[in-house]
Amino acid sequence: MPSSEIDFATLIGSRICHDLISPIGAVNNGLELLSITGLGIGPEMDLVNDSVASASARIQFFRVAFGAADQQMMGFPEINEILRGYYQRSRWEIDWAPCNPQPRADVRLCLLGLLCLETGMPYGGKIRLEKTGSRWNLTAHADKLKIDPDLWAVLATQTPALKLRPAQVQFGLLPAIARDDGRQITSKIIENEISLSF
Repeated sequence: MPSSEIDFATLIGSRICHDLISPIGAVNNGLELLSITGLGIGPEMDLVNDSVASASARIQFFRVAFGAADQQMMGFPEINEILRGYYQRSRWEIDWAPCNPQPRADVRLCLLGLLCLETGMPYGGKIRLEKTGSRWNLTAHADKLKIDPDLWAVLATQTPALKLRPAQVQFGLLPAIARDDGRQITSKIIENEISLSF
């Protein structure tokens, strides 16, 4: 995919997420008002509150993962909040090692990498993200992996041997963005571990 098409796609991602976060925020504010009046109490409202919080967390995650990125820096508290919100009730435990601010473009690559790793460990596991110099290393451990070789080959070849489904779009986007950033993706799968670096 040419760079201009990637940029266009990420702008669309940014626009969609930006336009969705406002109404989600408004719903959340309404729920808080109901809670203050005493009307927002009970298991039904708890379910609505949880759903709104989950939707908001997913939009924030996707806004960085699939949105446009520049040289803006993201601090550890912001990154940690996004990861905690997205993964707090999931099967995956995320360990983000760098404590210093990181370029948004780097964080975008990492979030896309996380989505790839999730695909290979659908039953859950632990993922650690580390940075050595300018190179990122993502290491995933799981009791059981589920690897589609054709899908993982896309990261190395950048040429899908199969038609990607919407849930697999990260496998096409990650190598394209990495290439435009001058990065080479390497991956290794052994027993219960997947490593991904760029």
